[in-house]
Amino acid sequence: MHAPPGEVVAVLGPNGAGKSTLLAALSGMHDPDRGRIALGERVWFDSAQRVSVPTHKRGVGLLAQTPLLFPYLSALDNVAFGPRSAGQSRAQAGEAAAGWLEQVDALVLADRRPAQLSGGQAQRVALARCLAAEPELLLLDEPLAALDIDAAPAMRGLLHRVLEGQRTPTVLVTHDVLDAVVLADRVVVLHEGEIVEQGPTRTVLTRPKAAFTARIAGLNLLSGLLDGDSVRAEDVVVSGRIAEEGRPGEPAGAVFAPTAVAVHRERPHGSPRNAVRVRLDAVEPRGDVVRLRGTVDGPADGTALAADVTAAATADLRLGVGECVWFVVKATEVAIHPLSGGSSRA
Repeated sequence: MHAPPGEVVAVLGPNGAGKSTLLAALSGMHDPDRGRIALGERVWFDSAQRVSVPTHKRGVGLLAQTPLLFPYLSALDNVAFGPRSAGQSRAQAGEAAAGWLEQVDALVLADRRPAQLSGGQAQRVALARCLAAEPELLLLDEPLAALDIDAAPAMRGLLHRVLEGQRTPTVLVTHDVLDAVVLADRVVVLHEGEIVEQGPTRTVLTRPKAAFTARIAGLNLLSGLLDGDSVRAEDVVVSGRIAEEGRPGEPAGAVFAPTAVAVHRERPHGSPRNAVRVRLDAVEPRGDVVRLRGTVDGPADGTALAADVTAAATADLRLGVGECVWFVVKATEVAIHPLSGGSSRA
Protein backbone atom coordinates (compact mmCIF):
# COMPACT_ATOMS: atom_id res chain seq x y z
CA MET A 1 0.00 0.00 0.00
CA HIS A 2 1.07 3.60 -0.41
CA ALA A 3 -0.03 7.00 0.92
CA PRO A 4 1.04 10.18 -0.92
CA PRO A 5 1.57 13.43 1.02
CA GLY A 6 -1.69 14.82 2.33
CA GLU A 7 -3.71 11.66 1.63
CA VAL A 8 -5.73 9.85 4.29
CA VAL A 9 -5.84 6.07 3.81
CA ALA A 10 -8.40 4.18 5.89
CA VAL A 11 -7.53 0.57 6.73
CA LEU A 12 -10.53 -1.69 7.35
CA GLY A 13 -10.73 -5.38 8.12
CA PRO A 14 -12.14 -7.95 10.56
CA ASN A 15 -10.48 -8.70 13.90
CA GLY A 16 -7.19 -10.48 13.31
CA ALA A 17 -6.82 -9.16 9.76
CA GLY A 18 -3.51 -7.43 10.54
CA LYS A 19 -4.51 -3.81 11.16
CA SER A 20 -2.66 -3.48 14.47
CA THR A 21 0.36 -5.32 13.07
CA LEU A 22 0.43 -2.86 10.17
CA LEU A 23 0.47 0.13 12.54
CA ALA A 24 3.16 -1.51 14.67
CA ALA A 25 5.31 -2.10 11.57
CA LEU A 26 4.89 1.49 10.36
CA SER A 27 5.73 2.94 13.77
CA GLY A 28 8.78 0.72 14.24
CA MET A 29 7.42 -1.29 17.15
CA HIS A 30 7.38 -4.49 15.09
CA ASP A 31 9.73 -5.74 12.37
CA PRO A 32 7.98 -7.81 9.68
CA ASP A 33 9.52 -11.13 8.61
CA ARG A 34 10.05 -9.63 5.17
CA GLY A 35 9.21 -6.50 3.23
CA ARG A 36 10.11 -2.85 2.87
CA ILE A 37 8.81 0.35 4.44
CA ALA A 38 9.88 3.75 3.16
CA LEU A 39 8.81 7.37 3.55
CA GLY A 40 9.84 9.22 0.42
CA GLU A 41 13.52 8.47 -0.12
CA ARG A 42 14.06 7.32 3.49
CA VAL A 43 13.99 3.57 4.00
CA TRP A 44 12.67 2.71 7.46
CA PHE A 45 12.71 -1.05 7.09
CA ASP A 46 14.12 -3.46 4.52
CA SER A 47 14.43 -7.12 5.43
CA ALA A 48 16.71 -7.86 2.47
CA GLN A 49 19.14 -5.06 3.36
CA ARG A 50 18.75 -5.60 7.13
CA VAL A 51 17.66 -2.00 7.69
CA SER A 52 15.42 -1.19 10.66
CA VAL A 53 15.15 2.44 11.80
CA PRO A 54 14.05 2.64 15.47
CA THR A 55 10.75 4.25 16.43
CA HIS A 56 12.21 7.46 17.87
CA LYS A 57 14.00 8.24 14.59
CA ARG A 58 10.99 7.74 12.29
CA GLY A 59 9.05 10.90 13.15
CA VAL A 60 5.72 9.08 13.49
CA GLY A 61 2.74 10.62 15.29
CA LEU A 62 0.14 8.28 16.83
CA LEU A 63 -3.36 9.13 17.99
CA ALA A 64 -4.80 6.05 19.70
CA GLN A 65 -8.21 5.10 21.16
CA THR A 66 -7.18 6.48 24.55
CA PRO A 67 -5.43 9.88 24.78
CA LEU A 68 -2.40 8.61 26.78
CA LEU A 69 -1.70 12.11 28.11
CA PHE A 70 0.95 12.66 30.79
CA PRO A 71 -1.21 12.80 33.94
CA TYR A 72 0.90 15.32 35.88
CA LEU A 73 1.26 17.87 33.06
CA SER A 74 -1.27 20.49 32.03
CA ALA A 75 -2.87 20.30 28.59
CA LEU A 76 -0.51 23.05 27.40
CA ASP A 77 2.58 21.24 28.70
CA ASN A 78 1.39 17.95 27.20
CA VAL A 79 1.21 19.60 23.77
CA ALA A 80 4.51 21.41 24.31
CA PHE A 81 6.29 18.13 25.05
CA GLY A 82 7.05 17.39 21.37
CA PRO A 83 8.49 20.81 20.50
CA ARG A 84 10.53 20.81 23.73
CA SER A 85 11.92 17.37 22.87
CA ALA A 86 12.92 18.75 19.47
CA GLY A 87 15.03 21.44 21.15
CA GLN A 88 12.72 24.45 21.28
CA SER A 89 12.89 26.78 24.27
CA ARG A 90 10.11 26.68 26.85
CA ALA A 91 8.68 29.93 25.50
CA GLN A 92 8.78 28.74 21.86
CA ALA A 93 7.24 25.38 22.73
CA GLY A 94 4.53 27.05 24.82
CA GLU A 95 3.63 29.38 21.97
CA ALA A 96 3.48 26.48 19.50
CA ALA A 97 1.37 24.43 21.93
CA ALA A 98 -1.11 27.28 22.40
CA GLY A 99 -1.43 27.56 18.62
CA TRP A 100 -2.23 23.88 18.25
CA LEU A 101 -4.70 23.92 21.14
CA GLU A 102 -6.46 26.79 19.41
CA GLN A 103 -6.61 24.82 16.15
CA VAL A 104 -8.40 21.95 17.90
CA ASP A 105 -10.75 24.29 19.80
CA ALA A 106 -9.16 23.45 23.16
CA LEU A 107 -7.20 26.57 24.14
CA VAL A 108 -9.55 27.17 27.09
CA LEU A 109 -8.35 23.82 28.48
CA ALA A 110 -4.66 24.84 28.51
CA ASP A 111 -4.26 24.91 32.30
CA ARG A 112 -6.24 21.74 33.04
CA ARG A 113 -4.69 18.38 33.80
CA PRO A 114 -5.94 15.20 32.09
CA ALA A 115 -8.05 14.13 35.11
CA GLN A 116 -10.06 17.35 34.68
CA LEU A 117 -10.89 16.67 31.01
CA SER A 118 -13.79 14.78 29.46
CA GLY A 119 -13.05 12.02 26.96
CA GLY A 120 -13.66 14.30 24.00
CA GLN A 121 -11.59 17.12 25.47
CA ALA A 122 -8.68 14.79 26.25
CA GLN A 123 -8.75 13.42 22.69
CA ARG A 124 -8.57 16.97 21.30
CA VAL A 125 -5.52 17.67 23.46
CA ALA A 126 -3.97 14.36 22.34
CA LEU A 127 -4.50 15.34 18.70
CA ALA A 128 -2.85 18.71 19.31
CA ARG A 129 0.09 17.01 21.05
CA CYS A 130 0.46 14.60 18.14
CA LEU A 131 0.49 17.36 15.52
CA ALA A 132 2.71 19.74 17.52
CA ALA A 133 5.55 17.24 17.14
CA GLU A 134 5.31 17.80 13.33
CA PRO A 135 5.28 14.08 12.46
CA GLU A 136 6.27 12.89 9.00
CA LEU A 137 3.61 10.15 9.15
CA LEU A 138 0.37 10.35 11.11
CA LEU A 139 -1.23 7.15 12.43
CA LEU A 140 -4.80 7.19 13.75
CA ASP A 141 -5.70 4.01 15.63
CA GLU A 142 -9.49 3.91 16.22
CA PRO A 143 -9.37 7.55 17.42
CA LEU A 144 -13.14 7.76 18.02
CA ALA A 145 -13.78 4.29 19.42
CA ALA A 146 -13.64 5.29 23.10
CA LEU A 147 -15.76 8.45 22.76
CA ASP A 148 -19.44 8.56 23.67
CA ILE A 149 -22.20 9.08 21.13
CA ASP A 150 -22.24 12.85 21.69
CA ALA A 151 -18.48 13.47 21.55
CA ALA A 152 -17.66 11.28 18.52
CA PRO A 153 -19.38 13.41 15.81
CA ALA A 154 -17.68 16.61 17.03
CA MET A 155 -14.28 14.91 17.08
CA ARG A 156 -14.89 13.40 13.64
CA GLY A 157 -15.72 16.84 12.26
CA LEU A 158 -12.59 18.28 13.89
CA LEU A 159 -10.41 15.54 12.39
CA HIS A 160 -11.92 16.22 8.97
CA ARG A 161 -11.06 19.91 9.23
CA VAL A 162 -7.55 19.39 10.60
CA LEU A 163 -6.58 16.62 8.19
CA GLU A 164 -7.65 18.74 5.22
CA GLY A 165 -4.82 21.15 6.02
CA GLN A 166 -2.13 18.50 6.54
CA ARG A 167 0.52 17.60 3.98
CA THR A 168 1.50 14.57 6.05
CA PRO A 169 0.36 11.15 4.83
CA THR A 170 -2.14 9.65 7.28
CA VAL A 171 -3.09 6.02 7.93
CA LEU A 172 -6.42 5.58 9.74
CA VAL A 173 -7.37 2.22 11.24
CA THR A 174 -11.08 1.99 12.06
CA HIS A 175 -14.00 -0.40 12.48
CA ASP A 176 -16.50 2.36 11.70
CA VAL A 177 -17.28 2.74 8.02
CA LEU A 178 -18.50 6.29 8.72
CA ASP A 179 -14.95 7.30 9.70
CA ALA A 180 -13.76 6.13 6.30
CA VAL A 181 -16.62 7.90 4.51
CA VAL A 182 -15.93 11.24 6.21
CA LEU A 183 -12.15 11.22 6.62
CA ALA A 184 -10.50 8.99 4.02
CA ASP A 185 -9.42 9.65 0.44
CA ARG A 186 -8.75 5.96 -0.11
CA VAL A 187 -9.68 2.68 1.56
CA VAL A 188 -7.54 -0.44 1.99
CA VAL A 189 -9.30 -3.63 3.11
CA LEU A 190 -7.22 -6.30 4.88
CA HIS A 191 -8.07 -9.96 5.37
CA GLU A 192 -5.70 -12.49 6.95
CA GLY A 193 -2.73 -10.19 6.49
CA GLU A 194 -3.32 -9.44 2.82
CA ILE A 195 -4.86 -6.52 0.93
CA VAL A 196 -8.03 -7.87 -0.70
CA GLU A 197 -9.39 -4.56 -1.97
CA GLN A 198 -8.32 -0.93 -2.24
CA GLY A 199 -9.29 2.21 -4.10
CA PRO A 200 -11.04 5.59 -3.72
CA THR A 201 -13.40 5.59 -0.74
CA ARG A 202 -16.60 5.97 -2.71
CA THR A 203 -15.68 3.28 -5.22
CA VAL A 204 -14.77 0.69 -2.58
CA LEU A 205 -17.75 1.32 -0.30
CA THR A 206 -20.45 1.63 -2.96
CA ARG A 207 -19.12 -1.11 -5.26
CA PRO A 208 -17.45 -3.58 -2.87
CA LYS A 209 -15.66 -6.58 -4.30
CA ALA A 210 -14.79 -8.41 -1.08
CA ALA A 211 -17.47 -10.04 1.09
CA PHE A 212 -16.22 -8.29 4.22
CA THR A 213 -16.38 -4.87 2.53
CA ALA A 214 -19.93 -5.52 1.42
CA ARG A 215 -20.92 -6.48 4.99
CA ILE A 216 -19.39 -3.45 6.66
CA ALA A 217 -20.42 -0.92 4.04
CA GLY A 218 -24.12 -1.37 4.73
CA LEU A 219 -24.75 2.30 3.95
CA ASN A 220 -25.83 4.34 0.97
CA LEU A 221 -23.58 7.26 0.11
CA LEU A 222 -24.62 9.91 -2.36
CA SER A 223 -21.82 12.46 -2.66
CA GLY A 224 -21.91 15.94 -4.10
CA LEU A 225 -21.69 19.51 -2.79
CA LEU A 226 -23.19 20.91 0.40
CA ASP A 227 -26.19 23.17 -0.21
CA GLY A 228 -27.85 24.18 3.07
CA ASP A 229 -29.17 20.99 4.65
CA SER A 230 -28.86 19.11 1.34
CA VAL A 231 -26.31 17.41 -0.88
CA ARG A 232 -26.53 18.39 -4.55
CA ALA A 233 -25.14 15.96 -7.13
CA GLU A 234 -25.92 17.34 -10.58
CA ASP A 235 -29.74 17.29 -10.78
CA VAL A 236 -30.16 15.01 -7.73
CA VAL A 237 -30.75 16.74 -4.39
CA VAL A 238 -31.01 14.80 -1.13
CA SER A 239 -31.93 16.63 2.09
CA GLY A 240 -31.29 15.49 5.64
CA ARG A 241 -30.05 16.41 9.08
CA ILE A 242 -26.61 17.98 9.44
CA ALA A 243 -24.58 15.42 11.41
CA GLU A 244 -21.34 17.38 11.14
CA GLU A 245 -20.96 20.97 10.00
CA GLY A 246 -19.41 21.67 6.61
CA ARG A 247 -18.89 24.68 4.38
CA PRO A 248 -21.41 25.47 1.61
CA GLY A 249 -20.23 24.38 -1.83
CA GLU A 250 -17.66 21.90 -0.48
CA PRO A 251 -17.77 18.10 -0.86
CA ALA A 252 -20.43 16.44 1.30
CA GLY A 253 -22.27 13.14 1.46
CA ALA A 254 -25.82 12.07 2.20
CA VAL A 255 -25.61 8.83 4.18
CA PHE A 256 -28.60 6.55 4.80
CA ALA A 257 -29.31 2.87 5.37
CA PRO A 258 -30.89 0.58 2.74
CA THR A 259 -33.59 -0.23 5.33
CA ALA A 260 -34.68 3.43 5.28
CA VAL A 261 -35.51 3.33 1.56
CA ALA A 262 -39.00 2.83 0.15
CA VAL A 263 -39.32 1.80 -3.49
CA HIS A 264 -41.99 3.13 -5.87
CA ARG A 265 -42.79 2.62 -9.53
CA GLU A 266 -43.78 6.27 -9.92
CA ARG A 267 -42.39 9.32 -8.18
CA PRO A 268 -44.57 9.83 -5.09
CA HIS A 269 -46.08 13.14 -4.11
CA GLY A 270 -46.41 13.81 -0.41
CA SER A 271 -44.35 13.79 2.77
CA PRO A 272 -40.99 12.24 1.75
CA ARG A 273 -38.56 14.96 0.67
CA ASN A 274 -36.10 12.78 -1.20
CA ALA A 275 -36.81 10.76 -4.33
CA VAL A 276 -34.03 9.44 -6.56
CA ARG A 277 -34.60 7.69 -9.89
CA VAL A 278 -32.61 4.46 -9.97
CA ARG A 279 -32.03 1.79 -12.64
CA LEU A 280 -31.96 -1.65 -11.00
CA ASP A 281 -28.77 -3.69 -11.42
CA ALA A 282 -29.53 -6.64 -9.10
CA VAL A 283 -32.32 -8.20 -7.06
CA GLU A 284 -30.79 -10.27 -4.23
CA PRO A 285 -32.81 -12.33 -1.70
CA ARG A 286 -31.41 -11.89 1.84
CA GLY A 287 -33.44 -13.94 4.30
CA ASP A 288 -36.61 -12.03 5.14
CA VAL A 289 -35.82 -9.14 2.79
CA VAL A 290 -34.75 -8.53 -0.78
CA ARG A 291 -31.89 -6.14 -1.47
CA LEU A 292 -32.34 -4.05 -4.58
CA ARG A 293 -29.12 -2.67 -5.99
CA GLY A 294 -29.23 0.07 -8.57
CA THR A 295 -27.48 3.01 -10.18
CA VAL A 296 -28.72 6.59 -10.16
CA ASP A 297 -30.37 7.30 -13.49
CA GLY A 298 -29.54 10.72 -14.95
CA PRO A 299 -26.67 13.27 -14.88
CA ALA A 300 -25.50 11.91 -11.50
CA ASP A 301 -25.21 8.51 -13.17
CA GLY A 302 -22.65 6.12 -11.63
CA THR A 303 -23.67 6.35 -7.98
CA ALA A 304 -24.71 2.95 -6.62
CA LEU A 305 -27.57 2.77 -4.10
CA ALA A 306 -29.34 -0.09 -2.31
CA ALA A 307 -32.77 -0.64 -0.78
CA ASP A 308 -34.03 -3.45 1.46
CA VAL A 309 -37.68 -4.33 0.86
CA THR A 310 -39.90 -7.29 1.69
CA ALA A 311 -40.30 -10.17 -0.73
CA ALA A 312 -44.02 -9.35 -0.92
CA ALA A 313 -43.30 -5.77 -1.97
CA THR A 314 -40.88 -7.00 -4.62
CA ALA A 315 -43.53 -9.32 -6.00
CA ASP A 316 -46.27 -6.66 -5.89
CA LEU A 317 -44.09 -4.16 -7.76
CA ARG A 318 -42.87 -6.85 -10.19
CA LEU A 319 -39.34 -5.51 -10.02
CA GLY A 320 -36.68 -6.74 -12.40
CA VAL A 321 -33.13 -5.92 -13.42
CA GLY A 322 -32.88 -3.04 -15.89
CA GLU A 323 -36.09 -1.35 -14.80
CA CYS A 324 -36.22 2.20 -13.43
CA VAL A 325 -37.83 2.86 -10.04
CA TRP A 326 -37.81 5.59 -7.43
CA PHE A 327 -35.85 5.20 -4.20
CA VAL A 328 -37.57 7.36 -1.58
CA VAL A 329 -36.17 8.21 1.84
CA LYS A 330 -37.35 10.66 4.48
CA ALA A 331 -35.03 13.51 5.36
CA THR A 332 -35.06 12.40 9.01
CA GLU A 333 -33.32 9.17 7.94
CA VAL A 334 -30.49 10.94 6.09
CA ALA A 335 -27.29 12.21 7.76
CA ILE A 336 -25.30 14.93 5.99
CA HIS A 337 -21.51 14.79 6.51
CA PRO A 338 -18.59 16.73 5.04
CA LEU A 339 -16.37 14.48 2.92
CA SER A 340 -12.72 14.21 2.06
CA GLY A 341 -11.85 14.75 -1.60
CA GLY A 342 -11.41 11.03 -2.14
CA SER A 343 -14.92 10.24 -0.95
CA SER A 344 -16.45 12.37 -3.68
CA ARG A 345 -14.36 11.00 -6.52
CA ALA A 346 -15.57 7.98 -8.45
